[in-house]
This record gives sequence, C-alpha cells and structure tokens, in this order.
Amino acid sequence: MRLIVGLGNPGEKYENTRHNIGFLVLDKIAEKRGVVVRLENQYKAENGDFNINDDRVKLAKPQTFMNESGKAISLMKNYYKLDSEDIWVVHDDVDLEVGKVRVVLGGSSAGHKGVQSIIDNLGTEQFWRIRVGVGRSDQIPTETWVLQNFEVDMTKIIDEMAGFVLESLNKGIESKNINIS
Repeated sequence: MRLIVGLGNPGEKYENTRHNIGFLVLDKIAEKRGVVVRLENQYKAENGDFNINDDRVKLAKPQTFMNESGKAISLMKNYYKLDSEDIWVVHDDVDLEVGKVRVVLGGSSAGHKGVQSIIDNLGTEQFWRIRVGVGRSDQIPTETWVLQNFEVDMTKIIDEMAGFVLESLNKGIESKNINIS
C-alpha cells in the first residue's frame, strides 16, 4: 500500500493558496481516478482510496492544519503498518520557481513546518517528497506569501503533477527534477 499525502490547510479561506498546492494535486488525482474523498475522523484527514496494479493507494488530506500534518500521517502509518518510504508527500516549496518540481527521498524539512511536523511525528526523514514550486517574494514575508492565492493559472501544473504521481504509482518513483512550462 502507498499513502499519497497532499499538504494544505482546511477551509475555504485557504482553498486556492500556494500552501494548498498539495490539496489541489490530491483533488486532481481523486478526480482522475473517480475517487470520493471523505473525512475520516480517526485519522484527522480526508481520505479516499483506489487500486493500481493490485496495490492499494490511499489519498490523504490532513485536516490538522499544515503545522500539525504529521499527527494525521502518523496515525495512518501506524494503523496501516506502512514503511515510511511508502509515504509520498506533495507540498509547496518557496525555494523552487512556479513550474519547477523536485522529487526526493529524505532530507531535512528546509524550514517547511508541515514537513517538519511529519519528520517529528514519524521519527524519520525517509519518506518521498514531491516539492512543487510556488516561488517566493522579495517584498512579502514567506508566511504571508504562502497563504496568498496564486497570481498565475496553476491548472496545467496541477494536472501534470497529478499525472506524474499516477504514472509513478505504475512505474515507480525516483528522485528527479521536473520542469512544467
């Protein structure tokens, strides 16, 4: 089984913000696979699942707010007895320009509080990160920047990221850099 996690903040206020790119990608994956995502209180997350090549895939959108994302992921990891490398986390990255994506296994949080929460709750850095570039502003503090809506249409990027995740579920995931223009 693989657990695909999209990071974001629940609520209409945050719906289309840079910080919610993980939620947006998960929603697109669910749409492409015809998956209904519902709140499961025992995991503190919205969840849905489907199968690819006889493997179960669980989609999760933690509802604990970004900085506590690790609590929900830890609950699911323990319940399903997952290896940390079977957890793939899609999240925003201000150090990458819009249209740039970096896929890595392990490493530090690089200051991302949602990722740090996962590291703290799982007790390891060894999970996959699909880091989606949202850029940064020289004039606006990062904490404010990520909670603002995108200035560009992200439809193509979100669609390609969902396709990438689905393709990786079929073929396997590997560290790489992706450019979406």
